[in-house]
Order: sequence, then C-alpha cells, then structure tokens
Amino acid sequence: MKKKAVVVHSGGMDSSLCLAAAIKEFGKENVLSLSFTYNQRHSQEILQAQKICKHFGVDHTVLEINCLAEITESALIGKNQEIQHEEGKAPNTIVIGRNGLMARIAGIHAHHLSAKCIYLGVMELEEANSGYRDCSRAYMDLIQAALRMDFADDSFEIRTPLVQMTKRDTMEFGYKLGVLEYLLEETITCYEGIPKAGCRKCPSCRLRNEGLKIFSLEHPDFKFSYRNEILNLIA
Repeated sequence: MKKKAVVVHSGGMDSSLCLAAAIKEFGKENVLSLSFTYNQRHSQEILQAQKICKHFGVDHTVLEINCLAEITESALIGKNQEIQHEEGKAPNTIVIGRNGLMARIAGIHAHHLSAKCIYLGVMELEEANSGYRDCSRAYMDLIQAALRMDFADDSFEIRTPLVQMTKRDTMEFGYKLGVLEYLLEETITCYEGIPKAGCRKCPSCRLRNEGLKIFSLEHPDFKFSYRNEILNLIA
C-alpha cells in the first residue's frame, strides 16, 4: 500500500478538518487516517474516527501507544482524575510529549508508505489558551527537522493547516470545504466524550463552542442540529 499523505486523526473536529483538506488535495485513495489508542479518557473518539473515514472513503489504521499510561499521568489518560485548569497553569489534561510522539510515529509510517507529508490538527490557540506546549508550529518544526534527518529527505513535511487559526476560522475552513455540517454532527471534541455541544465545561468545549457561536452568528442560514443551544450559550 502506498499513500501520499497520512493524517493523525483523533475523531475530533480539528483532525477531521485536516483529513478533509488532505483528501481535497490528494484524493481519498491516496490518504491514510491514523488514530492512536493510549488508554485515553474515552474511546468513543476512535469509533467516530472510523465512522468518519468510512463516510469519506479513506483507509483507517489504529496503533496502540498504551505505554503512555505507564510512564506519565494526565486527566486524559484513564478516568481517575477530575479535569482541572487553574488560571495561569497548564491544565491537567496535557499529555507530555503526546503530539511529538504521534507525529514521529506517523512520520515513520508515512515514509514507509512513500508519503511525503503528515497532517496534524494542532493550533497555537490551544498553546496560548490551554497551555499545550506541543501545539505550536515551532514545536512541529523541531519534529519535522528530526524526521527529515531520519529519512535523509529535506522535502518531508509536517503540515499544520489550522495552526494559526482561531476556532471561528476553523469553522469557516470546514464550511468552505463543504464538510462542516457533517463534522459538527459526527466529531467528538469534548474531553468527556460527549458529542455535539459536549459538556460545555472542559477547555476544549469552551474554545470550540465560543468559536462556533461566532461563526453561527456570521452565517445565519447555516443550520445544524444544536445551533440554538450554541447561540444560547452565555458569552
């Protein structure tokens, strides 16, 4: 099997937008969706990734990195910790090194499949607002440099199309790709695994729903099943 792009795909909105972007550029037959299990807080996201891939007609692979649960702690690993985010501190949902590890594994697999790029849905907004240090372009540039050295290939790319966007911008991106309505119904962004508007409390839900509310106000004719719930959220 050969591919032109590998997308690190959690089943959430951002990674699914990256999947749609890769499909648009390379064609569905040339894209691989790659999901990871690491004893994450909820497994529903993997099931949604599988469902989305079936809908888009792309191949999907799941790899295990469950050793993360043995070597580090996070409220996103298992269900034993309450999600907390104190002002001025990184939330306890950060999984140290996760994005870098996933990028390196995805890169190695991409190289084996003759693909010249991988996609990750990281956003610097997450670094600024949620303390996720591995969500910046600078961080991915370091991983990209290491992969290029590994492969002896200076053309290999880590693509991060959303990295400088706001959440509202990502909604516009999906809207222009023609996939926004479907992804709003089928992706899971909430840390608790709750679909659609989610728990409305965790950092991921708050950022996403605030951006979606702005987008919805700007696009009064755009409909989805929980639009009114989003518009009624307190600013």
